[in-house]
Amino acid sequence: MMEISGFQVLVVCVCLVARIDGQVKPQPEQVHLSATGNVTEMIVTWSTFEDTPSMVQFGMTKPDQNATGSSTKFIDGGSLKSAQFIHRVKLTGVTPGTKYVYRCGSDEGWSPLFFFSALQDGTDWTPRLALYGDMGNKNAQSLGRLQVAAQGGEYDAILHVGDYAYDFDSDNGMVGDEFMRQIESVAAYVPYMTAVGNHENAYNFSHYKNRFTMPSYDSNQNLWYSWNIGPVHFVIFSTEVYFFTDDSKQTKVNQLKWLEEDLKEANDPKNRTEHPWIITLGHRPMYCSDTDGDDCTKLSSLVRAALEDLFYKNGVDMEIWAHEHNYERLWPVYQEKVYNGSKDAPYTNPKAPVHITTGSAGCQERHDIFSLPKPWDAFRAEDYGFTLMQVINKTHLAWQQISDDKHGEVIDKVMLIKDKHGPEAWL
Repeated sequence: MMEISGFQVLVVCVCLVARIDGQVKPQPEQVHLSATGNVTEMIVTWSTFEDTPSMVQFGMTKPDQNATGSSTKFIDGGSLKSAQFIHRVKLTGVTPGTKYVYRCGSDEGWSPLFFFSALQDGTDWTPRLALYGDMGNKNAQSLGRLQVAAQGGEYDAILHVGDYAYDFDSDNGMVGDEFMRQIESVAAYVPYMTAVGNHENAYNFSHYKNRFTMPSYDSNQNLWYSWNIGPVHFVIFSTEVYFFTDDSKQTKVNQLKWLEEDLKEANDPKNRTEHPWIITLGHRPMYCSDTDGDDCTKLSSLVRAALEDLFYKNGVDMEIWAHEHNYERLWPVYQEKVYNGSKDAPYTNPKAPVHITTGSAGCQERHDIFSLPKPWDAFRAEDYGFTLMQVINKTHLAWQQISDDKHGEVIDKVMLIKDKHGPEAWL
């Protein structure tokens, strides 16, 4: 036993020294996929600790096609100034709905062989999505169940609603590297779409801005973007612009301007017909019933004051949040008033957006404790777990909350039915 323990300590020490000295072999790691909004494309992102070519070999049955990209050098802001090279390659010409195998790297070192299914084309299909926030390097309790499902083809994409690793920058960025290695087991197989959270704030959110490749990477480094999948228009944004004043005030102004323009375009009759569901994702919720004194517990919520009217006036159907380490489903609510569709069918043609907080994927900070329920509370749970969403068609959307504590049991299940979308749905 002593020899085994000693060996384990020795391995860790050797890895740390190699990383610090910059002598790690140019082996690809931290592989993850992301979508662009074009179903004939897929982006592959990975890291090496030496500068190497950026190549992906891919194909339907064997990796017989080649794609090339580029890398950027990212330096952590900690005392060691640890550096890595983050590679990005866009695959083009993929056939929608088709399974591909791929590997990334170069002749200096290749990744294992991974696979993915290209997203389906059009709007008349049913996207299957896993959603959660607040997953850490420690206590990532939901990850095993997510891995089995992602590799088993049960999800079309995963959406992580902020707070990663706890934290990306910890231990000179090594906690972030280990987290990205952990999620490779899901993120290398399905598009892993992200939103920024408060735990990414170090060095002006530099780890979040550099580690991922969302559709807005070139314009604002992943902070806000929109993305269409099937009949859904997702709007992903940063709640952190309202809390971290180190960032330019112009960032908040620019995001609001972008939100207004994106929602206006999404409500164009042609666009709203093709993608009738508008769903927003932001880290810190507008509403919650916790004891921690967060913004969502306050009558003067900054997020609510900034965005609730905008989302309501643009007919946003659902608002997905995290940050609170629990699961909370609200009745349809606007300005603290409940607007259920009817007494017997509250989620059939509701007169306000539906809010879901899903921040219990598992992290070292454990759970947040609920206070007494609020008038808008419909269901609450402190179980570790994640949310599954199926956008069945243009009028029906189903979601379930999966409890990892209860070994995959569905602890909440709801069908949202909207015969009409847009601001007129509230009338």
